[in-house]
Amino acid sequence: MPLRQPGRTGRGSRDLEINPIFSREPLRVPRHAMPDGEMEPDTAYQLVHDELMLDGNARLNLATFVSTWAEPQALRLMAECVEKNMIDKDEYPQTAELEMRCVDILARLWHAEEPHRATGCSTTGSSEAAMLGGLALKRRWRHRRLAKGRPADRPNLVMGVNVQICWEKFADYFDVEPRYVPMEGDRYHLTPEKAVEACDENTVGVVAVLGSTFDGSYEPVAGIAAALDDLQARTGLDVPIHVDGASGAMIAPFLDPGLRWDFRVPRVASINTSGHKYGLVMPGVGWVLWRDSQALPDDLVFHVNYLGGDMPTFALNFSRPGAQVVAQYYTFLRLGFDGYRRVQRTCREVATRLAGEIAGLGPFELITDGGETPVFAFRVRKEVDAFTVFDVSAALRERGWLVPAYTFPENRTDLAVLRVVVRNGFSHDLADLLLADLRRVLPRLEAQGGPRRTAGDAGGFAHGTESKSPRRHGHGHG
Repeated sequence: MPLRQPGRTGRGSRDLEINPIFSREPLRVPRHAMPDGEMEPDTAYQLVHDELMLDGNARLNLATFVSTWAEPQALRLMAECVEKNMIDKDEYPQTAELEMRCVDILARLWHAEEPHRATGCSTTGSSEAAMLGGLALKRRWRHRRLAKGRPADRPNLVMGVNVQICWEKFADYFDVEPRYVPMEGDRYHLTPEKAVEACDENTVGVVAVLGSTFDGSYEPVAGIAAALDDLQARTGLDVPIHVDGASGAMIAPFLDPGLRWDFRVPRVASINTSGHKYGLVMPGVGWVLWRDSQALPDDLVFHVNYLGGDMPTFALNFSRPGAQVVAQYYTFLRLGFDGYRRVQRTCREVATRLAGEIAGLGPFELITDGGETPVFAFRVRKEVDAFTVFDVSAALRERGWLVPAYTFPENRTDLAVLRVVVRNGFSHDLADLLLADLRRVLPRLEAQGGPRRTAGDAGGFAHGTESKSPRRHGHGHG
């Protein structure tokens, strides 16, 4: 038997701390200044954890396109790689290798003619990826203009007013005139005729969106390309296309294989997507690919030494985590083509069924039905005057559902809708629960006698559908 030493109680030199966590010092913690001293890690954790309980439930967030569920194995890999800096190619060569494998996979998925020649990289998300695509368009146009001895100081970019807000930021940050094609009537996105009408010799490119944030619809990439082919035949103007496939570029390859929107269309120079949306990875990772090295001017690329060789890099961010890139490769490996097709098909089936059920309730009219990206928008019928979409959004929020209500942009600001984004993890069962709650609140809304909420009550709950600000339009202001 071990001999107990005098003055010691058990193995420790002092009694165990058994006070409840909320009675620990300090009793007061400053919110907007750094505390003077340290505190127990469990205390700091509990303080932060408790405040975060006030956040919405991410799984019930039908506003965001961002993944809110991942397999435990993917989360474990991310935890194992959380300290790896993606920019340090020499220190983490295998993470860099997995990034390049992901680029190769996407090049094949998007039908690059020579996948091994396609150029691409990971980013922090589809917004950064879109900006890199825009920068390449601008630089290529500038080179062409200067080579012909023409001025290159007034570039413009043609796109529908339904583009995600990152394109407005790109135009403003990089001094490009955004030429927004407004919505009119039942036309909610860019069409071939309107795209061509907006182009001139200063147009660096046309942005075609595969999965509009407003209603989930695909823009007709092949049709826009054909119209631009005709424009070139008539005028000599050669205008490339960038496809913003933040959502749809990870849906169409699996569910719409016959749809021509990718590198099968010769005029498509570059494509971006979001790995943390329908790429099925936790945030944040995006991807941008160019048809070939000719589509990405070399003077935009920085060359670093990598394992004694040359590693070209092109990104707006420098240090960033490698964990999400690893998770992307895991997910490609884990699901394969058939697995992705099954997941995306289930999302579309949930979306189209839920849209149909909501349309059958009576007060609502569908704008889209979820048959392209698994996203649909619906409005309150014109004859309904007791409530607005903003009343519906607020009522559903009482039960934890985050369903955004917003108005459409320029020329259709009269149209207010609700939008539902169906992602992996939003099952038929959860769709039924949402539908039951919607049925439950309708009698109350119909009895309230008039609308209680307007667009002013929606706050910033729009998720990329913010109307473009007229005062920011025009060259020099974006």
